[in-house]
Amino acid sequence: MHFALNNDELVEAQTGLNGSCRGCGELVIAKCGTVRVHHWAHKSLEMCDKWWETETEWHRSWKNNFPHLWQECFMPDIQTGEKHIADVRTDHGLVIEFQHSHLKPEERTARENFYQNMVWVVNGTRLVHDYPRFLKGQNHILPTSQLGISHISHPDKCLPSAWLNSSVPVLFDFLGTGSVNNHLDSRNPLYCLFPVRFARRATLARIPRSAFIKTTINGEWSVRVDGIMKELLKAKEEWENQENNTERLWQMHKLQMSRSR
Repeated sequence: MHFALNNDELVEAQTGLNGSCRGCGELVIAKCGTVRVHHWAHKSLEMCDKWWETETEWHRSWKNNFPHLWQECFMPDIQTGEKHIADVRTDHGLVIEFQHSHLKPEERTARENFYQNMVWVVNGTRLVHDYPRFLKGQNHILPTSQLGISHISHPDKCLPSAWLNSSVPVLFDFLGTGSVNNHLDSRNPLYCLFPVRFARRATLARIPRSAFIKTTINGEWSVRVDGIMKELLKAKEEWENQENNTERLWQMHKLQMSRSR
């Protein structure tokens, strides 16, 4: 946990300091060692959010792009009474979850169903083969007439399979906490996978980091994503109608052939 309450103020973990959890009010203790990122931990050793995971420098670096009051936003589940902590929730209602560790499909689905208006940012450097695989699969990525938008004929050939069935946009960060001097390096931007699929094809957007941060802060992100999603769903519907028409014509042809025998 990045922040805790101390004298009703949000404070970061400092050696010897105690605080209280913003979500459950329980006592939390500052952990300021040399191995893990400085953080607050519940004295009871049990987090009040069963989805909570250990933070890394990558998490903290991303979260610090947003106002402190947007970080670690507690959102209660009215049906179950559980508390969940969104990594970031903007004033526009968008939840941003930064995911480093492996996530079980059922938990990914549960988080998406709960937060709904959300986007994932996935650390593409956790597994050493993910970025080389992405580069190797470039022949499956075909640019469109829209700047920065591409189609992927076989997304499983170049993107982590664990995220292909997400119901919300997923952004892959192949730079992690590293840095590159060449601004043209393909690790610099983020790659946003949209959740609409048809004809084994997916849609990928190449997005500058600064643009993602800016548009999520000012509220433009959701508007742009909604626009893209509507276009994709319309294209999918047209494709499905065409496929249905083709199938009907084929069935009619078969019927005519059988009658002529």
